[in-house]
Amino acid sequence: MQYYSTNKSAPSVDFKTATIAGQAPDKGLYFPEHIPVFPKKIIENIEGYSNTDIAFEAIKPFVGNCIPDDVLHNIVKETINFSIPLMPINNDIQSLELFHGPTLAFKDVGARFMSRCLSFFLKNEQQKVTVLVATSGDTGGAVANGFFNVPNIDVVILYPSGKVSKVQEQQLTTLGGNIHALEIQGNFDDCQQLVKKAFTDADVTSKLFLTSANSINVARWLPQQFYYFFGYKQWTDKNNAPVIAVPSGNFGNICAGLIAQASGLPITHFIAACNANNTVPNYMANHTYKPQKAIATISNAMDVGDPSNFIRIRTLLAHADKNIHTILSSESISDNITKATIKNVFEQFHYLLDPHTAVGYAALSNYLQQHPSKKGMVISTAHPVKFYDVVTPIIGQPIHLPSIVQSQMNAIKKSTLLPNEYDALKNCLLQLI
Repeated sequence: MQYYSTNKSAPSVDFKTATIAGQAPDKGLYFPEHIPVFPKKIIENIEGYSNTDIAFEAIKPFVGNCIPDDVLHNIVKETINFSIPLMPINNDIQSLELFHGPTLAFKDVGARFMSRCLSFFLKNEQQKVTVLVATSGDTGGAVANGFFNVPNIDVVILYPSGKVSKVQEQQLTTLGGNIHALEIQGNFDDCQQLVKKAFTDADVTSKLFLTSANSINVARWLPQQFYYFFGYKQWTDKNNAPVIAVPSGNFGNICAGLIAQASGLPITHFIAACNANNTVPNYMANHTYKPQKAIATISNAMDVGDPSNFIRIRTLLAHADKNIHTILSSESISDNITKATIKNVFEQFHYLLDPHTAVGYAALSNYLQQHPSKKGMVISTAHPVKFYDVVTPIIGQPIHLPSIVQSQMNAIKKSTLLPNEYDALKNCLLQLI
């Protein structure tokens, strides 16, 4: 498999090169030159296959010959060594729980897969790689956990000061070692812009080998397909494929789902569920893509005003020669509706949603009201305990803290507070040399 830049001004590369580079030299995102067809026999008999074998078949064409099959199979096995259950909420909606990994968030899968691929690619290299990443919440913890103590890799995580939950902050700031947390006095888009500037700064890139662990990196983005295959495996009504609502911020997760659908996985329709950051819902309504400054909400990991991966969705649909509205819709859900959804679902169905999954649930519920013959699943992206400061007042009772969270909350925060200025980031990066 070869990957080309969405800006179409850079040479095509293989999976290894795309993973190590992170972003194409023309500042575009790498995109596969074709979408492979997933074996139909596996889809038709998917309950008879292990999750590891399903995931291996899904990712193998994208990796090509860059990783031997036995090594790749083991990487996949280590990546998904936790449960991803599909849980019923009511008669029409089920929840695909992606929060049973080490940092209780869906990004554990992509971060664990990428860290293991990068470790394999660098095992005989002498040069250290610096993973530079911006986070609006869960990416930071997942990347920190996935790359902690991986040889020859430094990790630098930028996060917006005061705009991530306490649990999220503890997960990305308490490991130390090769993990460096930078608390930026700005919002997520500011963090992302600082990261992008570092990648274009020849003074930095000539001294540090930079790559990214955001979902712009193919090794972080593509394994997110696994969720959708696992969800369909557990979907009981195979004659009626599900509608899937995906809480969407940077749009990497839903784009991976669209890749899975394009490869042959039966999915009726996707809903990109957004919070008040409604760049994509507005685009879907008026066909004008107009990025905006990020707005702070209670679903903070989705506070993105200029989603990086939306260009991949448009590229995918251009490949397939499909109108975006035939397979995707998008809705913006307010904080008030999000809070009401958490409360109502908890009281009616005894199921607790985190603020991001609540956005997805509300959008899916609205869609199903207009399409009563359909049923769907919401992608549950994080454990509610990660947002206990938001959820507890809504439901009027405390949330039990899992043991892994209890230990993290007692750990000592290790971070550096920086102004929203590029020179401050540059100085921190050059100190890693």
